Amino acid sequence: MPFTVRATDASELEQGADPAQVAVENALRKARAACTADVDELVIGCDTIVVLDGVIYGKPADAAAARATLGALGGRTHEVLSGLAVLVAGQERTALARTRVTFRALEGELLDAYVATEEWRGRSGGYAIQGAGADLATALEGEEENVVGLPLGVLLELCPELLER
Repeated sequence: MPFTVRATDASELEQGADPAQVAVENALRKARAACTADVDELVIGCDTIVVLDGVIYGKPADAAAARATLGALGGRTHEVLSGLAVLVAGQERTALARTRVTFRALEGELLDAYVATEEWRGRSGGYAIQGAGADLATALEGEEENVVGLPLGVLLELCPELLER
């Protein structure tokens, strides 16, 4: 399906009482910002966050922040939440995808080696499960595409007409 990516300047919530609401609200803000007035189009917004004990772990700013984030996630199970927003035919539809990821203990050489890959740059939670970050995880419950970045199953449930295009 042909598509166009539109980067936006939508201001994102960083934290909130309910991380699920933060993810959905951020997705909606992105979709609204990408929408072109008076054009009949389908717009998808997505925001993916990593949550542990109610704390949202965003994109680490530097290697020290990546090390701290990964250290917090190590040896524990966290959630990856993706808020989805679809704007189509004058409607706003939203959904949430939730996947649980368990990491092995991260310390010493393993943590140093992963941070050195710089794969953490621009990634919520400081890792990419589709790359070297796969070696950090010991278990995954839910849709893997959610952890990669776009939960296709949830998107199709939210917008089944995508199959018709």
